[in-house]
Amino acid sequence: MPSTALATAADIAYWTGRPVGTIWRWASEGRITVYGHGKQARYDVMEINPAVRDEDGNVITPTPAPPVIGRVRIAAA
Repeated sequence: MPSTALATAADIAYWTGRPVGTIWRWASEGRITVYGHGKQARYDVMEINPAVRDEDGNVITPTPAPPVIGRVRIAAA
């Protein structure tokens, strides 16, 4: 079974170096799995590559958009 590490949209936005709106769009496009809904929605950190950052934590290269896999929402998270 693949491991999951669930995080909020804000946490995933930091992880990827992208805005929160991009994370919501990726979820609606079926690029990443959504666990729950509304303010309780969580996303799997293990499903998305991190941004490339320098030693000060500044984003050098944000994570490219994941491929579209089809919309997946897991209600009971």
